[in-house]
Amino acid sequence: MNSSVEKCHMFHESAVDLLTSIDFCESTLKTSIFFVAFNPIFWNIISRLEYYTHFLTKLTRNPRTGCYVLAVTIFSLGLVRNYFFEQALYKQGVTGVLQNEVAKVLGVALIIIGQVLVLTSMYQLGIIGTYCGDYFGILMKERVSAFPFNICENPMYRGSTLSFLGISLLQGKSAGLLITFFVHMVYEIALKFEEPFTMKIYRNPKKD
Repeated sequence: MNSSVEKCHMFHESAVDLLTSIDFCESTLKTSIFFVAFNPIFWNIISRLEYYTHFLTKLTRNPRTGCYVLAVTIFSLGLVRNYFFEQALYKQGVTGVLQNEVAKVLGVALIIIGQVLVLTSMYQLGIIGTYCGDYFGILMKERVSAFPFNICENPMYRGSTLSFLGISLLQGKSAGLLITFFVHMVYEIALKFEEPFTMKIYRNPKKD
C-alpha cells in the first residue's frame, strides 16, 4: 500500500516538474510552435495552388524549376523553424526529472534514428519526390518500397518528430517535449489532407 502511494506521489512530482519548468510566456517558445504549425500549412496550400493553377510552373516556365523553387522555400522555412526551436530550448529551464543518463542516452539514440529516417527518405525520393513534385505533375513511376519505407509509413515525418524528441531529452527540457507534441499533432493532421490528395493525383494524373 505504501509503495503504491509512494509511486503515485513520485508520478505527481514528476508531472509537476515537467510543467513548472516550462515558461509558457517566453516569446521564442510561442514562435517555435507557430512555425511548427505554419510550415506544413504553407506547403500544403502552395502545393495545391500549384496543382490547380500551375502558378509556379508559369512563373518559372518549367515544372521542375518550380518544384526546386518550392523545395528551397520549404527547406528555408525548416531552418527557421529549427532555429526558433533551438532558441526556445536555450531560453527554457532544465527539467529535474529529465536530468539523468537514461534520458541523455535515449535522446542521442532517437536523434540518430530520426536523422537516418529523414536522410534515407530524401535519398529514396530525391528532391522532386520529397518536395511535392507530384503536385507539379512529376509523378514517380512506382511506389517507393525500399528502406525506410519498408519499415514505417511516412518515415520523413516520423524521423523529424523523433529528432525533436531526442534533442529535447538530450537537453533535458520539457519545453522541447511540448514542442515535439505539437510537431507530432501537426504532422498527423497534415497527413489526413496530404495522403488522400496524393492518392487522387496518382489515380487521375491530369488536372480535374
